[in-house]
Amino acid sequence: MTRFPTKWLLATVIAVVLIAANAHLAYVAISSQPDCVAHLKDKGGQPGQFRAAKPAC
Repeated sequence: MTRFPTKWLLATVIAVVLIAANAHLAYVAISSQPDCVAHLKDKGGQPGQFRAAKPAC
């Protein structure tokens, strides 16, 4: 019976951890809705003043 090389076991563990972390990030991104924040409703007259394109609230 051949032994399972340690490098393949380590690579498998790393791949599982990366897949689980990405799945968790995708779940949080899909399931969360950030709260509304105060923002400018009118276009600013000076350069560098921005407003939300389409506010969600």
